[in-house]
Amino acid sequence: MYIILMTTEQLSLPISYDEDSLRDYLEKITGKSISLKITDNSTSMISLKTKGGIVYVRLHRMFLDAGNDVIFEIAQFIKNRKARTPLIRDFIKQNSNCLKKKPPKKLSINTQGKYYDLREIYANVNGEYFNGRVTASITWGIKISRYAVRRRTLGSYSSHTNTIRINPILDKKSVPRYFIEFIVYHEMLHADMDVEAKNGRRSVHSREFKRREKLFKHYERVVAWEKGKAVE
Repeated sequence: MYIILMTTEQLSLPISYDEDSLRDYLEKITGKSISLKITDNSTSMISLKTKGGIVYVRLHRMFLDAGNDVIFEIAQFIKNRKARTPLIRDFIKQNSNCLKKKPPKKLSINTQGKYYDLREIYANVNGEYFNGRVTASITWGIKISRYAVRRRTLGSYSSHTNTIRINPILDKKSVPRYFIEFIVYHEMLHADMDVEAKNGRRSVHSREFKRREKLFKHYERVVAWEKGKAVE
């Protein structure tokens, strides 16, 4: 059990305080000149740097609501960087809900290719096979070198962003429309179906997925074209 004996100076710390009163308290306990900055940094809760006899302390805003024992441990940590900090760690864990999550990176949506418009293809496939219920966004992916393309799938679906990406290598006059429609249909199936678990393992292309995949009206033509024509 880790026990901290409360001193008179500790008990004098106000229950609620601001940046200035917290800095004054830390200076009193540590005997050091402190420059305190309260932040909303979600990756670094506490950081210390000493320069020119001044200790620059950055604390997450959550510590403004910390108890005396946690603040006293922060002061001890300022005095000795090797000091144990179990109370600080527990306090951060208990207040993780205070951390501001970074907003998801804004996706760049580009549906108009040189030869094919994914927006139109997506709308047609969605209406014909899914009754318009698929809500995923769709976009052409980023163009990369041919060397890398040969090692990349022709389409992908991200459940995290609910986005379908189609490899821009397909945006060619030589690629039949029904083949692109099938790739879009395949990824829309992923968006429409839950990932099944089989023998404790995730099954992305389950038996039901493969059954529905073959419902695509040009399925046999797609298979024949894919076997006889390499996409390069």
